[in-house]
Amino acid sequence: MSIESLAAAFSALADPIRLQVLASLGGGRRCVCELKDEVDVAPNLLSYHLRVLREAGLVTAHRRGRWVDYELASVALEALRGAVPGEDV
Repeated sequence: MSIESLAAAFSALADPIRLQVLASLGGGRRCVCELKDEVDVAPNLLSYHLRVLREAGLVTAHRRGRWVDYELASVALEALRGAVPGEDV
């Protein structure tokens, strides 16, 4: 990842709701309908936060008929871990 991409990813992480979404996705792929039940925000705000995470490369979206499933982008998360100075995190 480039420095700019890393900065965008860290910026996306700087929101409690987006961190909550990532924590929910830590358990595996989730449908938006499941995320709505786990993250206490209005549906339009959840869509916004998912878009920010997608654009930062932290999650990927997979269309399944009329549903969209999201999952963590492990490559991006590993790059973020590697970008933090110091010992292994």
